[in-house]
Amino acid sequence: EARRQRRLLLVVVCVALLLDNMLYMVIVPIIPDYIAAMRGGGGSAGPSAPAGGNGSGGGNRSLLTARYPPASGDNEDVQIGVLFASKAILQLLVNPLSGTLIDRVGYEAPLLAGLAVMFLSTATFAFAENYATLFAARSLQGLGSAFADTAGIALIADRYAEEPARSRALGTALACISFGSLAAPPFGGVLYEFAGKRVPFLVLACVCVLDGLLLLVLAPPGGTGARANMPVGTPIHRLMIDPYIAVVAGALATCNIPLAFLEPTIANWMKDSMGASEWEVGLTWLPAFFPHVLGVYVTVRLAAAYPHLQWFYGALGMAIIGASSCLVPACRNFGQVIIPLCGICFGIALVDTALLPTLAFLVDVRHVSVYGSVYAIADISYCVAYALGPIVAGQIVHTMGFAQLNLGMGLANVLYAPVLLFLKNVCQMKPSHSERNILLEEGPKGLYDTIKMEERKG
Repeated sequence: EARRQRRLLLVVVCVALLLDNMLYMVIVPIIPDYIAAMRGGGGSAGPSAPAGGNGSGGGNRSLLTARYPPASGDNEDVQIGVLFASKAILQLLVNPLSGTLIDRVGYEAPLLAGLAVMFLSTATFAFAENYATLFAARSLQGLGSAFADTAGIALIADRYAEEPARSRALGTALACISFGSLAAPPFGGVLYEFAGKRVPFLVLACVCVLDGLLLLVLAPPGGTGARANMPVGTPIHRLMIDPYIAVVAGALATCNIPLAFLEPTIANWMKDSMGASEWEVGLTWLPAFFPHVLGVYVTVRLAAAYPHLQWFYGALGMAIIGASSCLVPACRNFGQVIIPLCGICFGIALVDTALLPTLAFLVDVRHVSVYGSVYAIADISYCVAYALGPIVAGQIVHTMGFAQLNLGMGLANVLYAPVLLFLKNVCQMKPSHSERNILLEEGPKGLYDTIKMEERKG
């Protein structure tokens, strides 16, 4: 019964992550109408929006070209860049609070709250008629994601406490993130074309409601009293200064920078440098989904056979990302571009699948086995990249050039890969006896022992 319940909870979390990424990208085919409305037109013609990425890995696929401000600046393009970055920015700001709250109240209630906010955001998207409402819906989604994504990943780490089951479960979640990013633009485009603007969002809202109801049936928040038996989690500020966790967080942010910065800039570069057609621009990222899933599968299998080499899988992934980023500017046609993009997504899959379980292991052996704050740190790492991408990438291309942008991102990943050697001996760590564990095993016998225990906590 416990195994069946945790499998169903894994389904709930995967659906929540799938919905979050689909909602993030489903708006891409609908953006031109909003731009036309802002200009006072009524058609669907208009400049396209840059597509940012979500913070959980996997990459997002854009069906539309990106246009960035020329030297004189263009207010509308700035507004669109801010619109796509607003989710990641708000998610970045809320994550420290959501991680702390999850550690205090458990995983189920924040996950349910995140699904509720995502439903509200989806409904707002469905009935939005102007930029302000669209911006509010996008920001609201960031608030929901800060709770749903972090609580969902932490719930998986908690319920799948043993390896290699934990790596398999987290790998499944990453595959759902990637599939949601892949399926959203064609899903939104087709329904928008044949059923209207509101239908894609209403469908996602219904799935969100069903996912929340399933969560209520499986694990009613506060219904079992499980939270009362959970230990007090380590504060997020203490986790942030843990050198091992800091190395992992830096790797997660660095490896996602190429994806976050390429998505809003590569379409323009393809049209200018190789005369790419609209369908080629639209299909640029679609093939990369399959290497990403392959990378997840390969890493899970390798981690099961050689768990002590998790750091190496992450370092190898960063080296592949670095080399692939440097190859992008050398491509001269659509077919050539696909190869380095597949390499980037394959490398990201290696890094994410290897290091996300490592975060849970580090918490197990160095802190208290409560995972809300540590996965909030992981989400912050993703959001740093994806908040900057839609706003900063175009300006870098304008001032320095597309080739320099890619060479810089590739060099950053190659230089960071050796840093993961710092994690080489993590697998040999033994669980530490925290003050709380000592108190549980044998409580202080007098005032002196109690005072000494408080001093150790301090």
